[in-house]
Amino acid sequence: MITPHDVPASKLIEKLANYLKENVDEISPPSWASIVKTGAHVQRPPQNPDWWYIRCASLLRKIYVHGPVGVERLRAEYGGRKDYGVRPEHAAKASGAIIRKALQQLEAAGLVETFKTRGRRVTKKGRKLLEEMAEDVKTGLVKKIPELEKYQRGG
Repeated sequence: MITPHDVPASKLIEKLANYLKENVDEISPPSWASIVKTGAHVQRPPQNPDWWYIRCASLLRKIYVHGPVGVERLRAEYGGRKDYGVRPEHAAKASGAIIRKALQQLEAAGLVETFKTRGRRVTKKGRKLLEEMAEDVKTGLVKKIPELEKYQRGG
């Protein structure tokens, strides 16, 4: 069984974002998504028009990998270094509103659920989707790079 641990994260997130955009009606960017910054540490809004789907796919994968996880820990994961000019840089968290809204949409789609008081975890439906996407990514990579076939039998 191929899992999201066995494939490159960037390829999995790209494929998953395309799937979410085309097939899941519950996930759509809010009206403010085109003008909002993703955190206090960035200077401009994202330039990619599909950034919302990429963030949702990334959140889904991150919740799968790191188990029940809350918004505050996800904010720290997506944060970065805030530039203070000539003063030293410090860590800054990402926007909580973006992460909360994306998680609410993933919950409405049935891919994520709230787990007691520990945050959110992936549902069976979400786990199945991630594993199917990982399988597709793995077979696609083997077709492009034949040397990787020896890894397909082991993983």
